[in-house]
Amino acid sequence: MGLAAMPPTPTLHMVSFKEIPTLLPIIPSIRRTSWLLVLLVLLSACTPNTAQVPTATPTSVPTLTPTTLPTSTPLPTATPSPTIALPTETPATTATPIAAQVVTPVPAPTSDATPILVVSDDLLPPATEQLTYVFPVQGAAVDYGSSHHDYPATDIFCPEGSRFVAPTSGVIDFTSPEDRWNPANDDPAIRGGISVAMIGDDGVRYYGSHLSALADGIAPGVRVEAGQLLGLTGKSGNARNTPPHLHFGISRPTTPDDWKVRRGQVSPFPYLKAWQRGENMTPVLP
Repeated sequence: MGLAAMPPTPTLHMVSFKEIPTLLPIIPSIRRTSWLLVLLVLLSACTPNTAQVPTATPTSVPTLTPTTLPTSTPLPTATPSPTIALPTETPATTATPIAAQVVTPVPAPTSDATPILVVSDDLLPPATEQLTYVFPVQGAAVDYGSSHHDYPATDIFCPEGSRFVAPTSGVIDFTSPEDRWNPANDDPAIRGGISVAMIGDDGVRYYGSHLSALADGIAPGVRVEAGQLLGLTGKSGNARNTPPHLHFGISRPTTPDDWKVRRGQVSPFPYLKAWQRGENMTPVLP
């Protein structure tokens, strides 16, 4: 007996056993010949279809397949790989300590020890030469006293034209080569007439006036030596009415035109006496 064509089967859904009684009333409407088939279909629908029902297939939960974690591959054991010969720090050329010259500190001189200073001869100032002095009038008989009027000085009387020489070495400071004195006005600055002054190496000024002439080459700034001719004695200036003589004055250096000091500040008498005896006595200034 052939099976009758069945109407399109409604979409099947999962039917549980509990739903079967609700389906029985519709079975008589189906031809008796096919009830068994329907029942079979229903039963088959109830059987768990492993293919369709999304059974809780254990979603491939990542089974902890021992993922071959990079097994801590034993770190490359320090297989003596070709040892890269690192530039072995050649011990830096240790500066072989040059035997430093050890300067043994010389103990400072104690109060008992007098330090001796050794100075090269080249650094020493030249030794002070012994100053030489000579009597200022040479080659003639002289006469002079221990006193003088008004201010310290000495008049050395001698023949006119006697040699007046430098009493010591030094430099010419002042000259008056002409006799310009006039009794009408009696200017005290030119009363000495022809005269000359010099600054000795001893720092003393020596002055001679009433000369009749100056020696050649005698001028300010010229260096002269002890005993060198400066001029000739006479009667110039306000001495024209007196016996010829040399007015000799000793003073401290000032300006060349300072006639008040230049004419005399220290009595020459004791020094003249010493020079006549050949003694090198230096005048003491005030």
